[in-house]
Amino acid sequence: MEGIPLVKTVLCSFCLKSGILCQKCSEKVKSGEVSELDLKIARLLLSLEETYPSLQNVYFYKAVDAGKTLAILVGKGDVPRLLGYGGKIIKALSEKTGKSIRVLEYGVDDRKFLEDLFAPLSIVTINTIWLPDGTTETRVILRRKGGRQPPFDVKALKEIARKVRNMTLRVEFTD
Repeated sequence: MEGIPLVKTVLCSFCLKSGILCQKCSEKVKSGEVSELDLKIARLLLSLEETYPSLQNVYFYKAVDAGKTLAILVGKGDVPRLLGYGGKIIKALSEKTGKSIRVLEYGVDDRKFLEDLFAPLSIVTINTIWLPDGTTETRVILRRKGGRQPPFDVKALKEIARKVRNMTLRVEFTD
């Protein structure tokens, strides 16, 4: 099995393929470093790898569940590899999980994170709002295309931002 390129994760490829976790991977799950959802998505990506070879070079970090939306955090530069094949990888993930999928880059700055989160809408501006209790909110103003509803669940994306970046968002739209 060695030498075969696989989806890269913090779990070893043998554990993902066999479904039985070694002691090291089992510890990662017990400690919370890797969640059951991460395990499920990593296995799902591995199963899609044969059909979509570009997944061999993808580093999968984490999956974040927010209601009907699932965020998948991947390595720098890996977003296009998941969005390729005419969106078939995302469609397959969506069908198998029953959720809409957002692919986000891990380890990027706040602006890039928000651009990926709210794609395909463009961000007009991002501001930090300082609240009287000492906390902050990040205000994101998005350009609405043709006055239509956004193609995503804003509430779910706010939850993803909170879970991934500990960022409280205030989302507004302009035409």
